[in-house]
Amino acid sequence: MIRRPVRVSPRLCAMLLCLTAVVGFVLTMFAPSSILAAGLEEASHWRQGQKQQPRYAPTWDSLDRRPLPRWYDEAKFGIFMHWGVFSVPSYGSEWFWWDWKGAKNQDFIDFMKNNYPPGFSYADFAPMFKAEWYNPLQWAEVLQASGAKYVVLTSKHHEGFTNWPSKYSWNWNSVDNGPHRDLVGELQMAIRNNSDLHFGLYYSLFEWFHPLYLKDKENKWATQEYVKEVGLAELYELVNAYHPEVVWSDGDWEAPYTYWNSTNFLAWLYNDSPVKDTVVTNDRWGSGMSCHHGGYYTCSDRYNPGVLQKHKWENCMTIDKKSWGFRREATLADYLDMDDLVKILAETVSCGGNLLMNIGPTHDGRIVPIFEERLRSMGKWLGVNGDAIYATKPWRAQNDTREPGVWYTSKGDSVYAIALDWPASGNLTLGVPKTSVATAVTMLGWKTPLKWAAVSGGGLTIQMPMAAPGQLPCQWAWVIQMKGVV
Repeated sequence: MIRRPVRVSPRLCAMLLCLTAVVGFVLTMFAPSSILAAGLEEASHWRQGQKQQPRYAPTWDSLDRRPLPRWYDEAKFGIFMHWGVFSVPSYGSEWFWWDWKGAKNQDFIDFMKNNYPPGFSYADFAPMFKAEWYNPLQWAEVLQASGAKYVVLTSKHHEGFTNWPSKYSWNWNSVDNGPHRDLVGELQMAIRNNSDLHFGLYYSLFEWFHPLYLKDKENKWATQEYVKEVGLAELYELVNAYHPEVVWSDGDWEAPYTYWNSTNFLAWLYNDSPVKDTVVTNDRWGSGMSCHHGGYYTCSDRYNPGVLQKHKWENCMTIDKKSWGFRREATLADYLDMDDLVKILAETVSCGGNLLMNIGPTHDGRIVPIFEERLRSMGKWLGVNGDAIYATKPWRAQNDTREPGVWYTSKGDSVYAIALDWPASGNLTLGVPKTSVATAVTMLGWKTPLKWAAVSGGGLTIQMPMAAPGQLPCQWAWVIQMKGVV
């Protein structure tokens, strides 16, 4: 007799995930002190039996000495997700509220006048943020298929709405308002139970219109009411409840790190938090800190220097050229295509960086087809060429001197040349590699070795496979693997 599998609807799965996430959140936040003490005692015993872990002081000199957990450098590729109340108007960008009420941009004023009744406030968008089609299991499947090794979800953007049931954001969170679901908790459970991705969270330190923040700003940062009552309180709550392995800070630029108490938080994160051994952080912890202090450097949005950097860095960029959040008015020309995305990935990894590629889900919880297509296409490309990306190291040269559009990576005894364009002649001439009697050349995804010949003065010419486009291992960029070259 054949036992037929039980089919469970996505909505029921989502409800179960939500229930599990809320229970886990409550247990984490209100666990008896005896349980917490037992955990600390166990950790203490572990340390006594192992090499004593270093403790970090709340100073940049000390914090900057912490080694970056190995998993992050090996991952190379992650997905960013901007999602919040701004996904309801889905016009302009995720800065909609500021453009409308802060900058008083006439385009946004007219948009509201033409589409919403008089007296409509930004808070009125929150009940419309229903996420009724949000299926975290489906999201986890798409993210896994992208080939990414980590995901960073917006927990709170500059609007202040929290995508988890924060007790420091009463009625301005996703359980009290809008979806009535723990969006962060549900995705965390789906990712950790159904993929091999590391789970991370974006968090905005400031809020545009929070009265406590505006009061501190008026006092020229001499007071810290907002930080104590909201900012730091929410950060500790997030880490303790969801154990993110990436804490992606933003919204720091108006105030110094001393106002944000950044070094104290990071010292706790690295020394005593539940993710102290695996967590990575960025560099946005106060005005003037970016590209100088923190875990890895982001320096600026879409940072892509094109040359090797001394410090680990990340290129956070977005498929929609004009916005991080979903936009209803976007046209096809506004989206980067696969040639663009593979080029950015190759440039970034060759120069020692990670690529964090952003998509914006809709207010009802969907990853729209154009974003899904880009994610799955990246996964297909990485399925063939991942050896040239994951766990690689920068080579002695980052790009070729003779052939434009060729970027190098290395791993073990292999050097990889990522050729963004197929040579019109059918022969690819590289000027940087120096061949030897042991040189062997192959193409990732192609079964037979490639013929090659040394070039006078250095370099080599490689005969590319003679095949129809449909017979090639991929459509966008091709990777030459070379052994026995220096």
